[in-house]
Amino acid sequence: MGCNPLRKAGLRWAFLLLVFLAGCAGQEVRQPQEPARTDPEMAASFEKEGRKAFEEGRKGAAVRAWQKAVELDPTNAVIVNNLALVLKDQYRFAEAVKLLETGITHSPEVAELHFNLAVIAELYLLDLETALTHYNHYRELTKADDQEVAGWIADLERRLE
Repeated sequence: MGCNPLRKAGLRWAFLLLVFLAGCAGQEVRQPQEPARTDPEMAASFEKEGRKAFEEGRKGAAVRAWQKAVELDPTNAVIVNNLALVLKDQYRFAEAVKLLETGITHSPEVAELHFNLAVIAELYLLDLETALTHYNHYRELTKADDQEVAGWIADLERRLE
């Protein structure tokens, strides 16, 4: 049974159309993302809004305001720390740790970020190595002879052996 020439031409065109459409269905081309817009003044406004909400006991509103503030100024260690502590209180430990790690990237010299990351990592996530690392950073940065933290470090070192 032979193939009809008209049918053969139609199949050829269908094949070419399929190849063309397959080429168009390749990976999506995206515009490069714009760098994050920073605006410390606007961030300060959201920080105040968050603080007021927190003082009024509206933790959800505080979190939303402080998240906006951190988006606009991720270098503000105070906002990062406050937000992380509220997230911890809401049992959102992984989010709190990620936020603190981001804060440390921008402000590695802020001892409180290391301390809070260590506490959350140890007590809530049972990530003892991360806790030990950040308790040590905290001690180095504070240069204080904090016997309580020294005891925690010794305990972690024993547990990790």
